[in-house]
Parts: sequence; C-alpha cells; structure tokens
Amino acid sequence: MTSSALGVLSRIRADRPVRPPGERCEMCAEPLAPEHGHVVDVRARSLLCTCRPCTLLFTRDDADLAYRSVPDRYLSFADLALPVWEELELPVGTAFLFRNSTLGRVVAFYPGPAGATESELSLDAWERVVAAAPELATLRADVEALLVRAESGAIEAYLVPIDVCYELVGHLRQLWRGFDGGQDVRRRLEEFFTAVRGRSKPAGAS
Repeated sequence: MTSSALGVLSRIRADRPVRPPGERCEMCAEPLAPEHGHVVDVRARSLLCTCRPCTLLFTRDDADLAYRSVPDRYLSFADLALPVWEELELPVGTAFLFRNSTLGRVVAFYPGPAGATESELSLDAWERVVAAAPELATLRADVEALLVRAESGAIEAYLVPIDVCYELVGHLRQLWRGFDGGQDVRRRLEEFFTAVRGRSKPAGAS
C-alpha cells in the first residue's frame, strides 16, 4: 500500500466519531440502560433493542405499523385445563403461542437444541383455548404470547411479553444437552417460571 493511500485511511479513521462502549438503541444508536425496551419488526419477525423514546413511537395497537413495541404485561390463567392444552397437540411440555399479524393466524413455538421450532396450530384449537380463558382475546398481536408449561398432569399458563419467550429459548439453546435438554435446562425452566409467577397477576383481576 502506498504512503498516500495510508494517509487517506488515516484521515478516514480520524474523521469517524468514536462511540462509547455498551449496547445501543438499534433505531437511533443512543446508549441503552441494562434494562431497556424492545420493538418487534413485524415483517422480519425479529426483535430490536430500543431506548424509551423509540419504544414509545410504536405503542398504538390500532395503527398499521411495521414495528410494534413490546408491552410489560404478565397475566396468569388458573382455569386453563390440561385437556384444553392437549387439544393443541404440541409435541412438548413447554411452548409459547402468539398471533402473527403478517400471517394472519396464531403460531406456536417450542424451545429445543436448535432454538425456537414452529409447530402447526389449527384455528379451532386456538378458539377453544380462548373460550377457556377469555382474557386471551386481548392478546396483542406480535408482541405478547401465551406461555404454557404442562408437567406431571398439571398446567401453568401465562400471558407474557414476547421478548421473554425468545430470551428463554436462547438460554435453553445454550444449555441443551442430550435428548431432553438435561439437568441445566430443567433448572433454568424452574427459575424462569418462578420469576414469571412472581410477576403475574390473575387474568381478569382489576
């Protein structure tokens, strides 16, 4: 490389703004606090880390937006019976379901060694779930999910922000060992659902 070319590169580097370390908003590049919001890119089906001003731009449920802010609502459903869950015919005990506005239907995902795996879900099965838990009719498309865990003949069901579901999937993928995930996955699931229980209020409560 010639000395003139090196000089040009040096000037380019010198002109670049130096960004401080740390996570930044994926919309405006402002620094982010450790606890920050998320926005769903509806068409790409991906999450963006966002600062509060950017998060507040996409909170309207009635608007046709390419992005939607993830709310912070946690509800528990004590009356969702195991037979209702079994009608969904999902192959595992833990899964999350949400309304995908781009596809125009409810989709189901469950965690595994490869991340989140999609499972077919019939409209009739979902309507029976909503009939058993009417508060699910308020589930916000793309940004909230029904998180369900069926174990030892019992069922836990919660309405949660969609980002915590993907966070769980990412953690389990890193921990997964063998066919069923192993002891570390079971421990992480216990910790996760304990935290969700603590944050949830009963559906329908004022």
